[in-house]
Amino acid sequence: MNKTYKLIEEKRNKDRVVEAIKHEIRKYIKREKNKPLPEGVDFWKLECRISKNNDKLAVIEFQNLIKTIDILVLEEAEMLNIEILSFEGIKKPKEIVAQDTSAEEDTENTEETS
Repeated sequence: MNKTYKLIEEKRNKDRVVEAIKHEIRKYIKREKNKPLPEGVDFWKLECRISKNNDKLAVIEFQNLIKTIDILVLEEAEMLNIEILSFEGIKKPKEIVAQDTSAEEDTENTEETS
């Protein structure tokens, strides 16, 4: 999704325009996440980019998208350009932390000698 939104419209309140934009973004994200996953893929990874007034797009975290929109609205932006791309995401296996086995061996040796 790559879309440019005008925040200033003559017949609409600015707050209603912002809420409509957020609603459309949430709808798009829900639709993307509900797509069937290909084999070997764990989740859909979303990459978000945003800019105000046709400036250079800045990469932001997916979790901060709505907050960033609110911030740009407070900065009196006239237009927002939002780009959301979905990629196949694969979970990384958790690393097993090696425990210090020498401390365990010491406690076993003291129990055997007593």
